[in-house]
Amino acid sequence: MSAGFLSRVALRRDASVQAIARLLVPQGEGQQHGAAHHLLWTLFGDSADRTRDFLWRQTEPGHFMVLSIREPVDQHGLFDIESREFAPRLKKESSLRFLLRANATVDRKVPGRTRSQRHDIVMDALHKLPSKERAVARESVVPAVMAAWLTRQGARTGFDLASEALGIESCDILRIPRAQGQGKATLGVVDVTGVLRVTDPALFTSALLQGFGRARAFGCGLMLIRRAF
Repeated sequence: MSAGFLSRVALRRDASVQAIARLLVPQGEGQQHGAAHHLLWTLFGDSADRTRDFLWRQTEPGHFMVLSIREPVDQHGLFDIESREFAPRLKKESSLRFLLRANATVDRKVPGRTRSQRHDIVMDALHKLPSKERAVARESVVPAVMAAWLTRQGARTGFDLASEALGIESCDILRIPRAQGQGKATLGVVDVTGVLRVTDPALFTSALLQGFGRARAFGCGLMLIRRAF
């Protein structure tokens, strides 16, 4: 039985869709992720009370990988879609290479406030250093904090990190326009690759469908996997 569907989704190249492509895929990565947040809902929003049950990442403007519980349905003729069942046959000790785009955060207590404040883990680590040291330290800080964060994720979702070093593909800030012109949401986003070992296949498969970290509505949290050997 399928656990879900993994789909390649791209805006169609015919004239009728390309005529509105600039509206659907605006200039700027933050604007694109904000638009895609709504655009991809057209494939899954079949009822007003439907909750989000899919993850996505933009691979290039107008092109997406989507992992979903339900198969996407293009009711408006906007997309070319290639879907296949997502039902990984994993065993305990399975070794997998992964690619993850993550908004990794940590909550810190704030004196005098009842609610904790959320921080991007990279900026949280860098701000503990003297300002003149941050630029030099960034190259070593990013893989270290991501390894620690992924270790914590794995402990609750059924995997261990392999001993080999993580690869940091990018570490950027996304500024996504808020609704009704209320400024922009600022998200720290890291693209990370590595090797993991499955410790609980059922728990890990469930976690893949739910995603890792925050900002999943804005193209974060989807972990792509393949056999390591």
